Amino acid sequence: MKKILVIHGPNLNLLGKREVDIYGKTSIDQINKELTAVADSKKVELSVFQSNHEGEIVDRIGEAKAKGFGAIVINPAAYTHTSVAIRDAVSACDIPVVEVHLSNIYQREEFRHTSLIAPVAKGQISGFGKKSYMLGLEAAIELLG
Repeated sequence: MKKILVIHGPNLNLLGKREVDIYGKTSIDQINKELTAVADSKKVELSVFQSNHEGEIVDRIGEAKAKGFGAIVINPAAYTHTSVAIRDAVSACDIPVVEVHLSNIYQREEFRHTSLIAPVAKGQISGFGKKSYMLGLEAAIELLG
């Protein structure tokens, strides 16, 4: 069975409660439930992980291939713009990575316009709310063939 890892970065555990005008009212649990339903319908095993800690995210990316994952869908959240460590982990992991964002990072503050992850990811989807995750999962499934 094909396996995909979904990684939610910092503060995404607060979805539905913080800045709902930007991130919407959908909780991370609701997003995970919808992702799991899509994965099940496509006969893909899905594992989801959320952390506010950069090193934990780096560890998960680094061990993904050895644990049998064929692709990663990641919302690095604030680490998108600051983490060379996550960028390097994505670059080194040797499996396709799809970067997703709920908001359109290019319509927001100037400092959010630069993604350190995008140049080493297979692709990026942003600005579609929770649908960004669904589109990212669909893209990852396609990449697995």
